[in-house]
Amino acid sequence: MISVALADDQGLVRMGLRVLIESEDDLQLCGEAENGREAVELARRTRPDVILMDIRMPVMDGIGALKEITADPKLADIRVIMLTTFELDEYVFEALQAGAAGFLIKDTEPADMLRAIRLVAAGESLLSPSVTRRVIATFTDRPSLTHRPHPHLNDLTDREREVLGLIGEGLSNEEIAARLVVSPATARTHVSRAMIKLGARDRAQMVVFAYQSGLVR
Repeated sequence: MISVALADDQGLVRMGLRVLIESEDDLQLCGEAENGREAVELARRTRPDVILMDIRMPVMDGIGALKEITADPKLADIRVIMLTTFELDEYVFEALQAGAAGFLIKDTEPADMLRAIRLVAAGESLLSPSVTRRVIATFTDRPSLTHRPHPHLNDLTDREREVLGLIGEGLSNEEIAARLVVSPATARTHVSRAMIKLGARDRAQMVVFAYQSGLVR
C-alpha cells in the first residue's frame, strides 16, 4: 500500500486528488495540509511514501516545506512531487535543487497522476527527458544558478562524468547508450554507479548536479 499526503491551499484541488487516490486499491490517503508548515508537520506525523505538494502556498510555500522535509534525516524516504499551474513555473528548478522527485501540472490527466505517484513511490524520477530539456533550456541562463561542482565529482570515472553530462542534457538511458555506442545495460550501469558515488536520490538530482558542476552546455 502506498501512503499519500496532499498539500495544497485550494480545497477544490485537494478534493479532486482525494477522490482520485481513494478510488485506488493500492493507494491510501494519510492526510491533508493547507500550507507548507502544515505539510511539514503532516510529513513528520504520518511519514507518507509520497507527498503531492503545491509550489505556491501561504504561511510557508512548497519550496520551503520541501527543504525542511529533505533536510530531516528521519524523513529521507519521503518522495515529494511538486504541483504547479504552469509547465515551467519559475520555481521548478529550485524545487529540483531542493530534492523534489519531480513535478506535475495540476491539470494532469488522472491516469498520469496515478502513474506518477506509483513511479515515484518505486524510487523513480518523475522527469522525462523532454521535460528535463525544457527545464535546463529555461533556467541555465539564470544568474542565481551559479556553478558549484559536486564535492564527489572527482570520484567519477571519465565515462561516468560523461554520462552525468548527458543526463543533464536530458538524454534517456537508451539515448545515452546510442550516443556512447554502448549497450543500454552498460549505460544503465554507468548511470547507477554515478548516482551511488554522488549520493543522488534520483535522476532529477543528477540533472541538478550536472548543471551545478558545469557539465551542461
